[in-house]
Amino acid sequence: QVQLVESGGGLVQPGGSLRLSCAPSKSIFSITIMGWYRQAPGKQRELVATITNGGSSTYADSVKGRFTISRDNAKNTVYLQMNSLKPEDTAVYYCNAAMKIRISDRRSDYWGQGTQVTVSS
Repeated sequence: QVQLVESGGGLVQPGGSLRLSCAPSKSIFSITIMGWYRQAPGKQRELVATITNGGSSTYADSVKGRFTISRDNAKNTVYLQMNSLKPEDTAVYYCNAAMKIRISDRRSDYWGQGTQVTVSS
């Protein structure tokens, strides 16, 4: 079974930076939209940023100008560069991708297991 594997979370001081990465655990046929979501304790999961396979991106207002989403289509990998981190960015960050595992499959939504990002002094 294919999973999305995330890496790069951790503990960082306010104003610091982290880079998250996410890729499928096995070779797949195609991916269209990839994105990052986050969920803070006691809050609903929210969208952080998305990017199409053509490179068009969208961002939540709260991260515009600080976070940058990018992808390497050859590696089926999506990245989230997070700069000027604030304590309110603390959350579990989840990768999401719309994928076709095999050419005969329907495109389906897949989620990573989540990676913790903690911004604290």
